[in-house]
Amino acid sequence: MTYPKTFSHIGISVPDLDQAVAFYEEVMGWYTIMKPTVVKEESDTAIGKMCIDVFGTGWGSFRIAHVSTGDKIGIEMFEFKNNEKPAEFEYWKTGTFHFCVQDPNIEELVEKIIAHGGKQRMPIREYYPDEKPFKMVYVEDPFGLVFEIYTHSYELTYSQGAY
Repeated sequence: MTYPKTFSHIGISVPDLDQAVAFYEEVMGWYTIMKPTVVKEESDTAIGKMCIDVFGTGWGSFRIAHVSTGDKIGIEMFEFKNNEKPAEFEYWKTGTFHFCVQDPNIEELVEKIIAHGGKQRMPIREYYPDEKPFKMVYVEDPFGLVFEIYTHSYELTYSQGAY
């Protein structure tokens, strides 16, 4: 029997790990479970071997930190030496193009994101005007990572009759 799997974590690449950890702690309230540390390209440790398996060879080293959301979802942050911000928001390319967080006070969170160097990519909109009081917005962190904010859970937002 197939059962729904739970979500563990998502990995993001950032240009400045210390600034990213501070942003997500201060703005989102996420807490650090592993402070920034260096991972070196080597095959003597499990993490070194795993990273060679994933990235191949020639990357040298990178910095990594782990933070966690209020509902225990991990955010694994990587700072690679050759980090590049895409020239534009390439939503059409295969891969993850955003994640979503939930906050009933969407306006206040957007203001906080902007005050900490992020951007609001669109007006806050009602998902189902005149039907449900649910709102959403796309924003961007100070490093160019696009994410979405919902006022209500994913299940309530898309379910019919369960509100």
